[in-house]
Amino acid sequence: MPMIDVYATAGTFADPHALAATLADTLKTIEQVPDIPLFRKNTAAFVHELADGALSNVDGDSDYVRVQVLTNAGALDRLKQLAVVERFTAIVAEAAGDPSLAGRTWVLLTEAVEGGWGLGGHANTNEELVLAARAQIVELQAAARED
Repeated sequence: MPMIDVYATAGTFADPHALAATLADTLKTIEQVPDIPLFRKNTAAFVHELADGALSNVDGDSDYVRVQVLTNAGALDRLKQLAVVERFTAIVAEAAGDPSLAGRTWVLLTEAVEGGWGLGGHANTNEELVLAARAQIVELQAAARED
């Protein structure tokens, strides 16, 4: 149930909402979690538009994008890490309509510590999240059988 934050100068993306939805769906797919409400409702991206001059590298360039991905500990093995960075870089460049932005997009992968994933007012452990997902799958299967 990751959170994604995208930081870019205002106007970089024509449709920030579409970018946010695409990134969230892509990460859910890469993680290979079940397509259930628990994950659909709690995997989200936030696009933060920065004012001109609020971003700079050492040389004063400000045409960069930073994407920070926060997942629960262990959610991304090495192949998934590589996939997230590659796919997110391509998605960002496409959303900006600027293929050269791929070379100026930073993707940072961060893991929440065990118990550091708050949801519904509770600091969840990975085990608690897995149990919640399994319980929801059982509920959905039971409801489907009743229909």
